[in-house]
This record gives sequence, structure tokens and C-alpha cells, in this order.
Amino acid sequence: MTTRAISGAHIFDGFTMHHDQALLLDGENFVGIGPIPDGCPVTKVASGTLAPGFVDLQGNGGGGLRFNDAPTVTTLERIAAAHAATGTRALLPTLITDTAQKTRTAVDAVEQAIAAGVPGIVGIHLEGPHLSVAKKGAHHADLIRPMDHADEAFLLTAAQRLPNVMVTIAPETVAPKQIERLAAAGIIVSLGHTDCTYAQARAAFAAGACCVTHLFNAMSQMTAREPGLVGAALDANAVSAGLIADNIHVHASTMRTALSAKQDEDGIFLVTDAMATAGSEIAEFTLNGRKVQRAGGRLMLEDGTLAGADLDFGSAIRTLVNYVNVPPAAALRMATSTPAKQLPAPGAFGRFITGQTANAIHLDDRFVYLGPV
Repeated sequence: MTTRAISGAHIFDGFTMHHDQALLLDGENFVGIGPIPDGCPVTKVASGTLAPGFVDLQGNGGGGLRFNDAPTVTTLERIAAAHAATGTRALLPTLITDTAQKTRTAVDAVEQAIAAGVPGIVGIHLEGPHLSVAKKGAHHADLIRPMDHADEAFLLTAAQRLPNVMVTIAPETVAPKQIERLAAAGIIVSLGHTDCTYAQARAAFAAGACCVTHLFNAMSQMTAREPGLVGAALDANAVSAGLIADNIHVHASTMRTALSAKQDEDGIFLVTDAMATAGSEIAEFTLNGRKVQRAGGRLMLEDGTLAGADLDFGSAIRTLVNYVNVPPAAALRMATSTPAKQLPAPGAFGRFITGQTANAIHLDDRFVYLGPV
């Protein structure tokens, strides 16, 4: 074993922040965190933080392309490379509501990409089509529909073909028994784009739904007499929720309230919900034939509807630290080990594991990605 040491930065291991220590690696594998061994070659970095690469459970595109535009291995390579350039090391490419044929093609493409070893692709997130038209957001209403037997059978087969499958559904369009069977097959069932009641949400959680998609956005809100999905999510400690922390989709004060309400420290994780703009300078793109414009950190349809996010994890962590008063270690955890815990097959992503590939990244003092370690 030839151990090398990297020193000069804080080290976040996925759970805890370490100071005045060195990151010890053997090639690309993690050895430990501690004093520099005698005779060990040392690479000195100028401050910042060394951490496991980010884990994104909801990324719709990147490098100028959306997954829906052309669900192929080539598209996945481009999307994964765009996210890798901002520090993401594990990604669930996300297909939003589309035709049954497009969905089948997307699963085929992810299976082929994983078999080909495309870096960072670890499964798929199908956001729709079994949603609520009332909370469709930027999804195309004509493609939204209830889950039937063929849809369920397809998802169960996809779970056998791919290491990680996440589906966003609305309880109004998917029965509890269907959720129960999906969850039993190892599928991450997440509630989103739904106008469900608190009771419907709790029934879905009891059936096996374990996540909520982009908390607060495109869902029934908490009111005095009807807590909705927001209330159900904050009230259920065994349920985790994705959060778009750009101070646009969710106000900083609202994020602070949600984080205070969730007692489980792994109850909320960050997602980028990134679109084609990630890792690209494009100013606009099309979504189901509708123009999406990029301006001021927002991606909007011409009617003002938000259509995904113009966000990377470094910016999201900076928002949490600077505006929500989240400690750096807690914010980093929300982008690494917490989302990784949602995956049935997390591999070595999201935390350092002795003897496993470190997937380590270097962030500056403002959490801007500087490069791989």
C-alpha cells in the first residue's frame, strides 16, 4: 500500500467535519483521516474543504440537454459530465412526465449507461406521469394519468434491471396497494406534484412511500385545518424530503422552519432539480414545445411557472449556510450522505468508506467546486 496524504483543508467525511487532519488515500481509495504518517508523500491544498462528492437524486439535464429530449447513453454522458464539473459524483437522471414509450427508452438508456460504466449514473428518477393535474407545475397535463397494471409491471421490472429506481407519484393517481408493491420491490416511492390531503399522504407513507419530492413546491400546503402533504412530510420522522435550496423555490425562512420541524437529522436532503442549463451557458430551452427562459437564477415558462432550477450544490450549500443559518457540516451532509441513504444501492457514494473509492472533491471556503482530489 502506498498511502498519500492531502492536508491544508477541513475534511468532511459525510457526517462529521475534521480539522487539522489529513485525508489519507491509497490511489483513489480512502484509507483514513488523521496525522500524516512518516515518509508519506503530501499534497498541500490552500484551505477549503475536502468531502465526498455530491449525490443528486433529481437532475433533469445538463450540458445543454434534458434527459427527456433524447434519452440515450450519449445524452447521459453529457449530463453526467456537466454535473461532475460542479462536484456531483452520483446522479439519478430524472425523466419528467412523458409518454410510455419515452419512459421505456429512458430506462433502457440508463441500463446501458451503467453497463458501459458511465461515471456518476447510478439509477433513474421517474418524476411522473402518475401525478395530479391540479399540481402539475411545468409537467404537461395531457401526459399525466393514473397508474395502471401495465405501468406497475413496468416499474417492477425496472427495479430488477437497475440498482436504484425512484418514482414521484401523487396518491390521487396511485393506490396504496400499488405503492406497497413498488416499495416492496425496492423502489424509492416519493410523493410530489400532488394535491393530496394529510390523510392520503399518511396512508401513502404507511404503504411504503418514504420520500417527498421538492418539498413545498407543487404540493398541498399546510393550513390551519388541513396540513396537506407539507404537514404530513414534516410530521413523519421516517420520511425524507428533497429540497431545492436556491431561495427562489423556497424562502430561507420557510427552509429554516422545515429544518426545525424535522427531528431526524437525515429528514431533508438537497437536490438540484437542474435542467439543461446545468454546466452550460444557454439562455433558454424548450420543454414539451414550450420555451423556458433563464434569467436571474430562475428557469421559467412564459407564464411565469418555475420549470426546474438553475442550481448547483455549492450554491445550495452556500444558501443554507448564509441565509438559513445551517452549520457547514450539516449542509454538506444534506448533499452527500443523506441523499445516499435514500438509495437501495448507494455504493461508496456520499461518505468515505475505508478501502473504497473516495470520490473526494475539493471545495473552496465558499463551497465552490475546485476539482477532484
